Amino acid sequence: MANRLDAMNPTMNSTPSVSQATKAGSSAAQPANGNVVKRLQSELMTLMTSPTPGISAFPTNDMTKWNATISGPSGTPYENLTFKLTLSYPANYPIAPPEVLFKTPIYHPNVDFSGRICLDILKTGGQGREGAWSAALNTGSVLLSIQSLLGEPNK
Repeated sequence: MANRLDAMNPTMNSTPSVSQATKAGSSAAQPANGNVVKRLQSELMTLMTSPTPGISAFPTNDMTKWNATISGPSGTPYENLTFKLTLSYPANYPIAPPEVLFKTPIYHPNVDFSGRICLDILKTGGQGREGAWSAALNTGSVLLSIQSLLGEPNK
């Protein structure tokens, strides 16, 4: 009887079933939890108080969606150019890496026409999968790695 009442009045508090919890845990559009937001706020403060030359990043209205800029490294074809990127942080950040995309069109062997970047640290590793993402990495180190990739492409 209680299940029928819960179905009729979804605002009542009820314990979710295992299948409901599994669906909620695997949802791609999950809201960020408080730990993710705290981590991102800490990273933002670090970027603001100890800026790296040629790199900047700030959140949009959503703390899990950031806009970033990278200056092209000197001595490369990208010198004196500024590139815009977007970073999208998953609900399980920093366990999983952010999705980083170039928004400024760029011709580079490690960037496809959609702006996706082929870089090991942007891939989750573990259990037979290649990838070098680590929870010890942060937004600043990701952007610095991308800036370095512009000057030294992977082969």
